[in-house]
Amino acid sequence: MGTPGRLRAAVAATALAVTVPLTLGAAGNAGAAGDHPIVFARYTAAAPIEDLYAISPTGGTPVKLTNTPTISDVMPSWSPDGKRVAFVRYGSGGAIDGIWTMKTTGADLKAVPGTKGASDPAWSPDGKRIAYAKPVGTQREIYVADIDGSPATRLTHNAADDLHPTWSPDGKYLAFNRADAGGHSRVMRIRLSTLAQTAITASSSHDWTPDWSHNNRIAFSRLDSSGFAHLYVVRPDGTGLHRITGARLNDKNPSWSPDGSRLVFTRGGSDDADPEHLYLVRADGTGLTKLTKTDSHDLEADWRP
Repeated sequence: MGTPGRLRAAVAATALAVTVPLTLGAAGNAGAAGDHPIVFARYTAAAPIEDLYAISPTGGTPVKLTNTPTISDVMPSWSPDGKRVAFVRYGSGGAIDGIWTMKTTGADLKAVPGTKGASDPAWSPDGKRIAYAKPVGTQREIYVADIDGSPATRLTHNAADDLHPTWSPDGKYLAFNRADAGGHSRVMRIRLSTLAQTAITASSSHDWTPDWSHNNRIAFSRLDSSGFAHLYVVRPDGTGLHRITGARLNDKNPSWSPDGSRLVFTRGGSDDADPEHLYLVRADGTGLTKLTKTDSHDLEADWRP
């Protein structure tokens, strides 16, 4: 459940084929007032290159946002004003091209300088900065940069893999998951002003892909004693841990709704041959709803703020 194994290197930039904005109505139509669409990456057995899609949380047909036949577009992250999307782009050569941003109409496509090899972009609450994971030697560390790529500041320095940063609502902290050589991964918290780090979950855990809500809770995916990954929620100080999902399926990549009442996540089977769909669930574990239903792999969803 770490960085996906399908990552491909970027070749020369291919223009995004985007024909509609990301303001989706209940049936996947544009223009519904008050809607907060969900953007995600999708691939299928017939089309193994990932593209970005968007869907209304009320359902309907997903709208394809990118169409890059030789390049994978993955790991989308909304800007706080909902006007741009950051994402990771990979191509067909073996190296990773890095983080890009685009307007929600598909215009103004920009590469973020200095992010070659980077993954897991996360837009800051003030819209001015971006956090991401980037290789340093054999492991990944957490960085923060202005949205134009400079100056880039390395926040973590250790022998473990630090992945999937997510911002606190006030922009003073990041949470992320730290994966060690023993196969464990815990959720960590770092204060940006001092770089002081605090463990939120235990060192013996298998915790991945945290997401920090506007009402100050952190959701994440945990591979627990059942042998399946389930969604959990915890306070930033490590208290109040509770499980949200419990099916004999793998639940991963949670993303909070703007009001912090619900989550969108990916649910899949026991191996990569099984389809993976987006689901919605309330923060108390009720109201489980299947959002996407095609024979596809729907991943890394992000709910527009």
